[in-house]
Amino acid sequence: MPPGPPIPLFIASLGNPGPLYSRTLHSAGHVLLQELRVVLSFPAFEASKPLGKGLVSQNLANPDNPWCLWQSPSLMNTSGVALAAAWRHWQLQREREGRAGVLVVLHDELEKGVGEVKVRTGGSARGHNGLKSIQAKMPQTPFVRVGIGIGRPESREPSDVARYVLRKMTDREEAAIGDVVGVVIGTLREVQEGRIRPDAVGKRGG
Repeated sequence: MPPGPPIPLFIASLGNPGPLYSRTLHSAGHVLLQELRVVLSFPAFEASKPLGKGLVSQNLANPDNPWCLWQSPSLMNTSGVALAAAWRHWQLQREREGRAGVLVVLHDELEKGVGEVKVRTGGSARGHNGLKSIQAKMPQTPFVRVGIGIGRPESREPSDVARYVLRKMTDREEAAIGDVVGVVIGTLREVQEGRIRPDAVGKRGG
């Protein structure tokens, strides 16, 4: 049996907006999304009011790569509001075309070393406020998570962790994220081909 058409992907990055938070560890998802855009030769990001006022890049001329890259315009803790609006609009268009898409979220991951990639298809937010916001605003939407490691400070004090994630990346840390773009693209291809699927809503454990 020949493979079906590629599954459209809505690839959303989480972080904090504006130059103050640009290239901070907490915005590693945004850094990864920008690297993806460059490697994929997608056009420059543009603000899209219909898609939750996020920054959007997509290669509409290539039906074999139906990916939409979307950068959240929101502060991390309120990521779910804009993403819910953007996802509804985008998914409605895909359904009208007869091929529903899959949501993939790129986010920073404290529990992995810098540049390591962790893929999850469900489960709890594990304390990540951006993921918590998405689950609160989109409780019926399963999604694949791609966590990009940023390491963690020795201290577990919340104030120390906050200072750590809001510091600017070093050049070496930023390069480590760029180095795993190929791995992430491979993961996205697996999602597009249906080999990685988000868990059904309700699987919140783990």
